Amino acid sequence: MRRDGATETQGKLLCAWQLAVLRFAVTLDNAERMHVLAVAGELDRLSGAAEGAFQFFRRTTAELCHAITGNDAHAESIVRRFERQIDNPRLRRAFEAAIARDQTPPKIVTSRTRPSEDLWRGLAPRRATGT
Repeated sequence: MRRDGATETQGKLLCAWQLAVLRFAVTLDNAERMHVLAVAGELDRLSGAAEGAFQFFRRTTAELCHAITGNDAHAESIVRRFERQIDNPRLRRAFEAAIARDQTPPKIVTSRTRPSEDLWRGLAPRRATGT
C-alpha cells in the first residue's frame, strides 16, 4: 500500500513538473524557472537520489529551460524530445503552442467584398414615402 501511495505521489508530482515547465515556456520568467527546478529537486528526492548523486530531473530541467530560451545549438531536439514524452494530449498541445511563438501565425483570410456592399443585398428597395 505504501508503494502505491508513493507511485501516485510521484505521478502527481511528475504532472506538476510538466505543468511547471509549460508555465516557464509561456512566461520565460526566472521565478518560474526556479519553481520548475524546485519541483525537479523534489522528484529527485522521492526517487531516492542522494544529495551529491546524479540528479536526473534537475539536470533535465536545467537542460530543458536552457533549450526553451533558445540558448542551445540542440534546443529544437531537446524540446521535441520532452514534448514526445508528455502523455496528456491537452498538455502536449499547450506545450507545442507555447514553444511555437517564433513561428508566424496563420493569416486570417478576409472577404473580398467590403462589408457595406453585402449588408443590404437581398432586401427589397425602399420606396420613398411622401407626406
